[in-house]
Amino acid sequence: MKTGKQKLLIAAKVLFVLFVAILIAFYIFRDAVLQQTIAKVSHEMQVEYNSSFTIKKASFDGLSRLNLSEIILVPKNADTLFKIQKLKTSVNLWHLLTGDVQLGTLEVQNGFVQLVKKGKVRNFDAFLKKDNQTEIRDEKKDYAQFTYRIISKALNLVPTDMILDNLSFRLDDNGKKATINFQKLRLVNKQLETSIQVQTNTISQRWKIKGFADPRNKKADIRFVNIDTGAIQMPYLDERFNLKSSFDSIRLNIQNIDRDGDQLHIDGFMAIANLKLNHPKIASKDVLLKNAKFDYRFLLGSNFISIDSSSTVQLNKIKFHPYAAYETEKDTIYKLKVNLPKMKAQDFITSLPDGLFTHFQGMEATGTFDYKLDFAFNQNKPNQLVFDSKLKKENLRITKYGEANLNKLNGEFMYRALINKVFQRGVLVGNANPNYTPLDQISPYLQKSVLTTEDPSFFSHRGFITEAFKQSIVKNIRTKKFSRGASTISMQLVKNAFLSREKTVSRKLEEILLVYILENNRIVSKERMLEVYFNIIEWGPNVYGIGEASQFYFQKTPAELSLNECLYLARIIPSPKKFMYQINNQGMLKDFAVKQESFLTNIMFRRGLLTPDDTIYKSLPILISGPAKSFIKFKVQDSTQIKVDSLANDDEFDL
Repeated sequence: MKTGKQKLLIAAKVLFVLFVAILIAFYIFRDAVLQQTIAKVSHEMQVEYNSSFTIKKASFDGLSRLNLSEIILVPKNADTLFKIQKLKTSVNLWHLLTGDVQLGTLEVQNGFVQLVKKGKVRNFDAFLKKDNQTEIRDEKKDYAQFTYRIISKALNLVPTDMILDNLSFRLDDNGKKATINFQKLRLVNKQLETSIQVQTNTISQRWKIKGFADPRNKKADIRFVNIDTGAIQMPYLDERFNLKSSFDSIRLNIQNIDRDGDQLHIDGFMAIANLKLNHPKIASKDVLLKNAKFDYRFLLGSNFISIDSSSTVQLNKIKFHPYAAYETEKDTIYKLKVNLPKMKAQDFITSLPDGLFTHFQGMEATGTFDYKLDFAFNQNKPNQLVFDSKLKKENLRITKYGEANLNKLNGEFMYRALINKVFQRGVLVGNANPNYTPLDQISPYLQKSVLTTEDPSFFSHRGFITEAFKQSIVKNIRTKKFSRGASTISMQLVKNAFLSREKTVSRKLEEILLVYILENNRIVSKERMLEVYFNIIEWGPNVYGIGEASQFYFQKTPAELSLNECLYLARIIPSPKKFMYQINNQGMLKDFAVKQESFLTNIMFRRGLLTPDDTIYKSLPILISGPAKSFIKFKVQDSTQIKVDSLANDDEFDL
């Protein structure tokens, strides 16, 4: 009777003989199997993707080395998707038998892959369709398992040794062309070396990628640099998205990709030097970030994807720890936390990207501060939004202003509105201007009306209204666009007095920082801020300040304005150049304007800003009597009818 060890030995021998038999059978019939496989793939491409796939010549060299030539994929009635003249590769046979394709070596000579769009027709559309039979929408995806499987399969297709000569990646988007030609690529003994030629309609450069790459152990450390002098310019983005971008070098380091239980860890860092961006939505100038580094630690589980809080982002001298997460266990929740440890205020100012904060250039400060942000949005419970922003400062003081000298608000200065990059006529903010109106000479009705419509808590907040900001975020997320702002009078004042009206990321960031400095360093009193605000905001076409506005509409001084007139002026602030659309052809308020006025009046009543005595004369209609009258289209009466009516009145008088 055989022992257990003898049985195992016999089983091992049987498996070995079986494996050898499979290898022999594979060796004998390998070319036939190869041709059959090519025919199957070609048929699938024809049936499933309406494309022609051909290989002119295919053969094995030894047991696992494969030689192919003239490999072509052409979608029907479209440009060739790819064509490779010669390809040699070897496959790990053991992994192949277990269903895991793993390339050992790869040699490619003279080929191209191209994506072409002509009109609305793209040569890759057929390969973007979803397989509805395999798509299970109700089944939750295990993010860790799915990502690890994709990464493993992708890295297995990266050969351990690779030689590419003259392989091009081409893009033609209705004439917007870009070609990245790998003139030489070598991955030998885990060392990567390349020579790349880049050509577009606007640039021609030579790039180099070099470093360490070990796809089997999931590790890499590679650098992306320019062979020629000057920065690397990113192709295609300038023509397609009007985004000009460049950098001196990029470094990507992957230290670890590890599956630990039900979690996946991805660790490493990315660094970029002298990143330059130019786009109308970012800023009016080039934005330059000299040094940036991201020490990342991604964590993925069965129902979450996150950037761990141990990660570090460094922008010049600014360092902070981000935490970001997307969770789907019960509800769909987005989370963001930022922890900026204590740092010197001056280091923060000098680390701001050039071009993004132009009004801060030259600013100097003393003291330190730290900052924390906690944000959470539940897609199924949007009203439970969490937004907690805390800045803790120690001896923080501005010792020198940059381009935006906030202290100028305390004295006389010349204001020029900047509209569409064109400075408008100058408006003197000071008593030498006959239209300038001190706060105590502005009708209390107008002050109350404007504060109600624009910023009810102006005298109590410090530049921002947290609840309004939260509601703005909720609505913008729901509509997937910036459909609602949370602008206070402080923010409007800073925007008007120091910034342009351009809708850029730069302008909004500068506005937030300047408002915080203005409101939290007691540079200007609230009363003075409101007075300047009333005297510089636009109130109509080429009408600036309440002194000009009261004359333009009603031929009055700001102190003489009635309640109805104040309600009208307060309501047109958001769109002052469209004031005429609130008036009908008989010079009366349109129905929607009457409803708005009634709504505003009721709010002011509830808040105790108005009493019944204030509304004694409210039933009287407003009368546009100033120069604004010329902008209103009045109905012209029939002169014949006027004459007939006049004669009829005369007859009645005679009787």
